[in-house]
Amino acid sequence: MRSLEQLGRWPVDNAAAAVVTADGVQDTAGDVDRVYALASVTKPLVAYATLIAVEEGAFELDDPAGPAGSTVRHLLAHASGLAFDQNRVQAEPGTRRIYSSAGFEVLADFVEEKTSIAYAEYLHEAVFVPLGMNSSVLSGPAGHGAESTVGDLSRFASELVSPTLIDPATAYDATSLQFPDLAGVLPGFGPQRPNDWGLGFELKDGKAPHWTGEANSKQTYGHFGQSGTFLWVDPALPAACVVLTDRAFGDWAKTVWPDLSDAVVDDLRR
Repeated sequence: MRSLEQLGRWPVDNAAAAVVTADGVQDTAGDVDRVYALASVTKPLVAYATLIAVEEGAFELDDPAGPAGSTVRHLLAHASGLAFDQNRVQAEPGTRRIYSSAGFEVLADFVEEKTSIAYAEYLHEAVFVPLGMNSSVLSGPAGHGAESTVGDLSRFASELVSPTLIDPATAYDATSLQFPDLAGVLPGFGPQRPNDWGLGFELKDGKAPHWTGEANSKQTYGHFGQSGTFLWVDPALPAACVVLTDRAFGDWAKTVWPDLSDAVVDDLRR
């Protein structure tokens, strides 16, 4: 696919990428075995493990968790009212979309309590082992502390395109709008009204500007990280794109990421 050739012109020292469809990995670029810090691309992995715990009966999505009035669903959807980087309440649950890494740390503690398994171990056994993600590890906070490779995240992307670890109905719920009409700030891209999210997955919907491409459908979901990483899935194709770099997110990414995404969509539609 010619689209991935763009990575060679990016202002980064190292980058790797993959395009995945229901038929498997269609193309790669760069060293797919190089380990990168994922930053907030950690969150979809943590969310997926949480959904597995729900299906295993450890707890329910609407069980109380986090601040008073909040549930597991609120924490996953950044609607608990917790601040970005502190376990501190800034709003009543369900009233604002406050992007909260601290909320994912609270969530991990909750899962650990309910399963009696250390969260990093639970993520490893529930997601990494069955998908063969042998180079992936959660070595830091549940909101941003994982490391992985494009090779491993391609396996996770394949799971998102065609779920096997969770029921497809659960996967659909996770990538559908939760708590409609909440305004909030999409990090790096400013206020969004509404700022739509699923359960651990950011939804493109009608957001503009956005880190995916104009050619990506409104159904596109995924996450990007401050370490210069992203993963999106576009159900309209259906396909996914994974990109990992070693340059922190900034203005450079706001142009090249959407351009690459548009080119990937164009390649897939040929």
